[in-house]
Amino acid sequence: MAVACAAISASYPSLHFSPNPSRRPPPPISIFAGSSYVDPLQLRALLGAANHSCHRFPALSPDGRAPLADPDKLRVALAHSSVVVSVFCRFKFVAEYGSGARWDVVSSPSPLDMLLQRAVPASAQDRQLVGFGRAVSDGGLAASIHDVVVIPSLQRRGIGRKIVAQITRILTSRGIYDISALCSENERLFFEACGFGEDRLGSTTMMYTRTPPDYKSNQVVRVAGRLQLLVPPGRELSSAILNSQSETIREE
Repeated sequence: MAVACAAISASYPSLHFSPNPSRRPPPPISIFAGSSYVDPLQLRALLGAANHSCHRFPALSPDGRAPLADPDKLRVALAHSSVVVSVFCRFKFVAEYGSGARWDVVSSPSPLDMLLQRAVPASAQDRQLVGFGRAVSDGGLAASIHDVVVIPSLQRRGIGRKIVAQITRILTSRGIYDISALCSENERLFFEACGFGEDRLGSTTMMYTRTPPDYKSNQVVRVAGRLQLLVPPGRELSSAILNSQSETIREE
């Protein structure tokens, strides 16, 4: 599926910054739509910096770090994603922001410079991938959003919401309104702030675990007479229920 490539420079309501010194203004960023803008190696570095895994059940290291993604698989995923949104920032601004300094104070840009920095995207050699998100879709009815991630030093600055807004804008422009987001419990509040809510049908996301449930491995298979009952994880059948099932089977 062809993906439209469009560059959008992020803008802010005012060039005046908050007087609160603890609230640093976000540096100028550029938002692009299209997989051609994303280098799989840069994406791998971004995912690693944010400790984000594209797998729902990653094999974490002892210190809680997710394994680095395979660049070849990222390349394939980018090519087959219906929508890809990336966010870039100039290297110097990322370095200054990560050091804790206010980029607007260290760089001392004039109002005209700030306007140009927002209006003119940085060159490919002078920018760092600081945000990413993608969606997969059947192209006509439904889509799902995956892997929304922002570099830690620029989180909580509205970049993630811009990514989701751009993805949903592209999808709805194609007539796709059944949009879901696969997220963890920690990401739930973020997606709610982006306009997502509970599924009215009460659907539950289920993940393929490669092997069927096994009694010895996770104790979710219960035997009741000649029946094998599959119990959802975290729940146990009481002995009374099991005995009742067994009595029913004997009577039959």
